[in-house]
Amino acid sequence: MDATIETIVLLKGAVVGAWFLVWFALERFRPAAREWVQSPSQSSSVGAAATSEDDKRMGRFNRWFRNGALFAINTLLSPAIVIPISTVMAAYGPDWRPDWVGQAYGGWAGLALDILLLDLFIYVWHRANHVLPFLWRFHQVHHFDRHLDTTSAVRFHFGEVVLSAVTRGLYVGLLDIPLTSVLVFEAVVLLCSIFHHSNARLPAGVERALSMVIITPGIHWVHHHAVRKDTDSNYGTLFSFWDRVFGSRSKTARWAEMPIGLEGETVDKSLVGLLLAPIQRPR
Repeated sequence: MDATIETIVLLKGAVVGAWFLVWFALERFRPAAREWVQSPSQSSSVGAAATSEDDKRMGRFNRWFRNGALFAINTLLSPAIVIPISTVMAAYGPDWRPDWVGQAYGGWAGLALDILLLDLFIYVWHRANHVLPFLWRFHQVHHFDRHLDTTSAVRFHFGEVVLSAVTRGLYVGLLDIPLTSVLVFEAVVLLCSIFHHSNARLPAGVERALSMVIITPGIHWVHHHAVRKDTDSNYGTLFSFWDRVFGSRSKTARWAEMPIGLEGETVDKSLVGLLLAPIQRPR
């Protein structure tokens, strides 16, 4: 791996890790919504209530384990599949990029344009994951989560990660986007995803101001509302204006006890169930 690229990857990991810990701590001290915890009894009997604090605690750690295990699988895939695909497409795609656009470290305007273009791609890709049944089979794994926090930001089926990497690789190659821009964008997206999935309570004025430009928890939690009309809305990841431009912004306002998950689902799946979800009948 090129030394510059390796440095960016290591720096990305350190920054994202520190950011994750900050928001993980904040949502413990200032939660915006009460945590939904699936106890072991609920896993085996739909609708059964948690019987003790130990039961609740175990349910919480089971959820963190599921999300963490999916993240671990995708972390292993990244250097083996995701980065190589982006590297090859960025290097061997059509070389038509005008000189004035610049590169990530040769011109900030070029990097800003690349981030805008990549965020547009991820908006379209995210929307396609909800519209196309085959893609939804993988993406539903992210939506089975009955509560949102920082760990939800990294909860994706590895099949979706691979499909996304291939599709984005083609996009990167066709638009002649440099690999450095892709890696910087990946870091920015992870930071934003951790932020807007978090359960940290923000001052209303701060969230309102931020939501004019970027996706905030108040916007993204509606996307996870257990009502399909809202689930199929608010597709933005970084910038909030794409949903306004393309008419996919929900009019629903988030409230503290908003039910999270998929319409008709009352429990989350086990790790094995999540991994097998794409070959089962989707919701």
